[in-house]
This record gives sequence, C-alpha cells and structure tokens, in this order.
Amino acid sequence: MSSIESDRRAMRERLIAAREALSPALRARMTAALATHLAELLEHLRPQILGFCWPFRGEADLRESLVQWRVQGAGRQLALPVVPARAGPLTFHAWAPGDAMEIDRFGIPAPLGTPATHPDLVLVPVNGFDARGYRIGYGGGFFDRTLAALQPAPVSVGVGFEIARIDDVQPAPHDLPLDWIVTEAGIAVRPAA
Repeated sequence: MSSIESDRRAMRERLIAAREALSPALRARMTAALATHLAELLEHLRPQILGFCWPFRGEADLRESLVQWRVQGAGRQLALPVVPARAGPLTFHAWAPGDAMEIDRFGIPAPLGTPATHPDLVLVPVNGFDARGYRIGYGGGFFDRTLAALQPAPVSVGVGFEIARIDDVQPAPHDLPLDWIVTEAGIAVRPAA
C-alpha cells in the first residue's frame, strides 16, 4: 500500500469517527439544514430521476425530504443503488417507501425486485471532500466506476457535513470530481477545469 493510500485510509477512518460521534440532536439539526439547501439545488437542477444512498455510519438521513421531493412533482422517481457481486459500477433501482428491500453484503438495504433505472442526478455521500469537488468515499471505488459508466452522465451532488471538509483529498488518477457539494452550510459548485 502506498503512503497516499495509507493517508487516505487513516483520513477516512478519522472523518467517519468524527461524524459518528455527533450527538443525535446535532446530527438532526445539521441534516435539516442540509436538506433545505439540497431542496434549493433540486429546484434549480430539476431532475426527474434522483439516485441516492441509504444512510450509513452516521451520514445525513435524507429519506424523508427526498420522499417529499418525489411526491411534490409529477413523474419524479427515487432510486437506490444495488452493489454488484463483483467489482463494477452500481446499478440504480426504483425505490419508494414500502418497497421490498434486502440487506446487501455491506449491511445496507437495497431494493429487491424493482426495475433498474438511469438517474439524471445522483447524490453521492462524502466522508471527506475538498474545494475541487473530490471526495473520500469508503474505498471501494463504486461511485467512481458508476459515474464513469453511466451515459449520459448524471449530475453528481456530494452530500455530507462540513466536518468532512478538508484541504486536499489527494485524489487518485481514476477519481472523478463531483459537480456540486451540499452541506449544512450551503451549496458549492466545483470550479471549472
């Protein structure tokens, strides 16, 4: 393992631990503020099919606000990722409250038996992020492979808390920057290349 990979692994664990240590009340307030900013961005971008992730390890739980978004517009659809059996891109499957779910190998609920769909916007959880739009995920590379494989490419929106902001993610050559990042502090767009 290279020193950069080791640094990123240590950074990931430190950032996740800080997020998991947030009190439930503080996490709820931060999530509510994040959801408000996200609603503004969704109003601006106007997606019809929105991919998102089930909350994991202290991440913001946006399910309630996303279900509200879905029912407030005709034809809107939510989708959750399904992790492939082998390394490869995620597939997104339609999801609505009450749909059958199964627990994947990472312990995360995933849709069971719903059709695959192609989101035009994907919310990507961030354990860490920098001003250039790069993120630290969980280390599996699933989102980088997914965003590279989906054509047409969806708008990518990182979602996380400000405690995840760092100076430099030290991206790997295959890492893709996010188009937008939303935290409880507001909305940021990555600088143009």
